Amino acid sequence: MLFADRADAGRQLAETLLARLPALVDRHPMVLGIPRGGVIIGREVARALGAPLDVIVARKLGAPGHEELGIGAVAPDGTRVLDHEIVAALAVSEAYIEKITKRERAELDRRMHRFRDARPFPDLAGRAVVLADDGLATGVTARAALASVRRAQPAMLVFAAPVCSEDGCRTLAAEGYTVVCVYTPSDFRGVGEWYADFEQVTDETVIAVLRQAAEGPAT
Repeated sequence: MLFADRADAGRQLAETLLARLPALVDRHPMVLGIPRGGVIIGREVARALGAPLDVIVARKLGAPGHEELGIGAVAPDGTRVLDHEIVAALAVSEAYIEKITKRERAELDRRMHRFRDARPFPDLAGRAVVLADDGLATGVTARAALASVRRAQPAMLVFAAPVCSEDGCRTLAAEGYTVVCVYTPSDFRGVGEWYADFEQVTDETVIAVLRQAAEGPAT
């Protein structure tokens, strides 16, 4: 195991970020966590950077009959990314893609409202944004969230996770994103295998963390 739990992983990630990108602290940084686990990671990163913490929800589009397999993902502003190789290999129809996109957009909107209440989304233009998650596997959900944030024209955009697959890193790097990971094991099998405690994070915990963060910069 590399990490005791998500808090430990977040602190290690924050140290790695500051070592790799020390200029972050001078770029008016904002940390966005991908729920649920990424919000706990993001809290620790935000504390280290003295930055505000918020959330961005992205939803995986599952393959027909195998919803654990992502064929794409959607983000809050309608951004959608597809893994065209998987879509072609499985002969997924456009009708199915539209149907599942509509369903996941509805769930995404519900979760954004639940996590953020009616708070306006922060203006990201011209500032450094760190998108945090508790791990990176295929990267399809991260790609949707990153593409959505990129539209807001941040001055700097970084994806950060404690443990990342080599394939996931290559996928994000190929699209021009800066990726920071504490570990990128060659024998990556799943995110949870690198944590001693990978207990599921509840919605209530996410809400509590975000409400506390909304009261002021993380300290």
